[in-house]
Amino acid sequence: MIVDRATQYARNVIEGREIAGELEKLACKRHLNDLERQGTKEFPYIWDVEQANEILDFAETLTLAEGDEPAPLKLYDFQCFMFGSWNGWLTLEGHRRFRTSYVQLARQQGKSLGNAVPSLYYGNFTTYQYPQLYTVATKEQQAKIVLKECYKFINADKELSGTKVEKGLFTIKDYKSEIECNLTNGLIKALGRDTDTIDGFRPYFASVDEYHKHKTNQMYKLLSDGTKKLKSCLVSVITTAGFELTSPCKDLYDYCVKILHGLVQDETQFVYITQLDKEDDPFDESVWPKCNKLWTEETLNSLRANARKAKEMGGEELRNFLTKDLNVWYQFTDDQYMNLEKWKECESDRTLEDMRGKTAVAGLDLSSGGDLTSLSLVFPYLNDSGERKYYVYSHSFIPKNRVEEHIKTDRAPYDIWIRDKLLTITETLGGVKTDYKYIISHLKKLIEEYEIDLELICYDPHNASAFLYDLEQLGYDTLSITQSAKSLNDATVDFRLEVEAENVEYDKKNKLLTWSVANAKTVSNSFGEIKINKDLKTKRIDSVDAVIDAWKEAMKQETDLNQYMDDNYLERLGW
Repeated sequence: MIVDRATQYARNVIEGREIAGELEKLACKRHLNDLERQGTKEFPYIWDVEQANEILDFAETLTLAEGDEPAPLKLYDFQCFMFGSWNGWLTLEGHRRFRTSYVQLARQQGKSLGNAVPSLYYGNFTTYQYPQLYTVATKEQQAKIVLKECYKFINADKELSGTKVEKGLFTIKDYKSEIECNLTNGLIKALGRDTDTIDGFRPYFASVDEYHKHKTNQMYKLLSDGTKKLKSCLVSVITTAGFELTSPCKDLYDYCVKILHGLVQDETQFVYITQLDKEDDPFDESVWPKCNKLWTEETLNSLRANARKAKEMGGEELRNFLTKDLNVWYQFTDDQYMNLEKWKECESDRTLEDMRGKTAVAGLDLSSGGDLTSLSLVFPYLNDSGERKYYVYSHSFIPKNRVEEHIKTDRAPYDIWIRDKLLTITETLGGVKTDYKYIISHLKKLIEEYEIDLELICYDPHNASAFLYDLEQLGYDTLSITQSAKSLNDATVDFRLEVEAENVEYDKKNKLLTWSVANAKTVSNSFGEIKINKDLKTKRIDSVDAVIDAWKEAMKQETDLNQYMDDNYLERLGW
């Protein structure tokens, strides 16, 4: 039996004939496993070889015009796997299975071509009439990079571009940043957040370029939300890894990794990621083809030069080499407080309900006016194995009339955090200054609802004088926490160490807390003692500040062994 090119590539990877990293192997294994279960009740999709080949055959009718002389496009095997998967997997009704796609490739691996080919194919060569197709980036000029790849293919082929006397299959209108698809009356258009209108999309196909640069998921969500009524569609993200570990792209990457590992089931999301494995030595040339699938002698020479610089210079050169050449998410600064990969490993499905009746220490970081004010609760407890763990809860507050201002200045999704109930807006005091009575009310409600045994409230004394009377009326002991490196060093260091040991848990939905942790840098005094700080006025760290205030006392708290002991407790410990 003749095996199609997409499936053959998957087999080559799994059988070791192609150098590949773990995530690429999992993507290929997913394809082969799906072939075994296609058409079943649990998996209502089928693999159509003819449809898979159709887009590949179309691609190889195109001409590469860039270079010394034009040449026919010859797809690499990994591109056959991508394109074939998009077009070949169908529902039982004949519609395309995959509605979203995440592809992560190193630089110079044909990302723009990877979105230009399907733009042309889905624009003019399916039965769908009046298709809307978009190339999207943070700026319209960036979005035109993919569009210009389409221009090159069109202009290199008279049948596609036409002549002075005969209209072609496509009409380029560069002044409008668009291409007309004359067989289907479709339109391929470049869009950025700076485009005049960004509503009303129904994308039959859309490419999201360099998603790692997007500060929010606004454009991606507008596109994916616009596909709800379409029977076939594809929103395609093709990107390199990035530096911002709290970006929407990293969130999508994490989600897709879970799909590959079988932790999340999403049959309509295509995933293909080429990167080094954790145990790989980044300066070992033998592992570089894992993330550089367009392998040539020039590729090797370029990587060698970049590796030498990275090894000798470190810092930004190392970060750039790991992220762009080896396609690994990596955030590095000398004063970065938290290892964000370790922090992400501490995310949990636990909520305050799981802490019902337990002892906690509260921390408060108060704003100077219209900025964030944050409340934290730290619960030290023993798990079933008798190991000391901590659960961290965080909630913040902001004046109503300062929300829009902070969305713009901080480039952060405050509106989303309000919707997700991570952030409460305060409406009194003119809506421009945080009313601390909201915090008292929120804390009181938590204590009563979850029967929390609150030991102590730790607070930053800055801006607290007007608040102390109300705080004391709650009836709990309070402690002023001096905001100096000498005072906070032990708590700052211990919190980080417990995160690295994976002894800390927090609600994985709390994106505001993670954003705050990512913004935190360290500063030290002349004795080498540290505290956290921020490097920009718009990089808020209030949530993690409140956690560390509480941590200073919580790490000293004795956990009550008796509440975890039962007849089988010592047996579970192996005693």
